[in-house]
Amino acid sequence: MKVRADIAALIREGHTNAYIARRLYCDPSTVARARHALRLPPADKLGRIYAEATPTRPAPPPPGSHWTPQQQDAHWTALCHAVGTPGAPRPTDTENARQAAA
Repeated sequence: MKVRADIAALIREGHTNAYIARRLYCDPSTVARARHALRLPPADKLGRIYAEATPTRPAPPPPGSHWTPQQQDAHWTALCHAVGTPGAPRPTDTENARQAAA
């Protein structure tokens, strides 16, 4: 069976048959036959989600040291971009202390 190059590329990237069919405007059975011809297993949906880069909290500074304001701004900017709210104002130390006490 001849397999379309675009279908094969998306299969190898780990996408599901349904996603590939929607994206390429073809029938899911076409994608399933291509996957079978390539002898590749069904897409692992959870594995793909876990493999994506997920934002994590940076390691806390060693005791006795503090992050510079520039480092704090850089961490806040990275977090805002990761969660989809670029440009959100960074909370002040007073706001953080009030939230921690609550």
